[in-house]
Amino acid sequence: MTDVVDADELLRRIQRARACAAQEERTWRARGEELGREGSGDPAAARDAEVREVAYGVVLRVLDEILTPGRHSARG
Repeated sequence: MTDVVDADELLRRIQRARACAAQEERTWRARGEELGREGSGDPAAARDAEVREVAYGVVLRVLDEILTPGRHSARG
């Protein structure tokens, strides 16, 4: 990635990345809930879904802070 991009293109890319992270977080949350409901007997898959949901949530919060600095409260 050696192309020079302007600020508007960089903003669009960050917004697309944020939308992707939000979609992935929803997908993994739904998958985790599904695994929890069906009692699949596969705790590793349920744990994997939980870990991925948290990871995408963190990415989402970081991108939110980049897009709108200071608007989001610190979570502890």
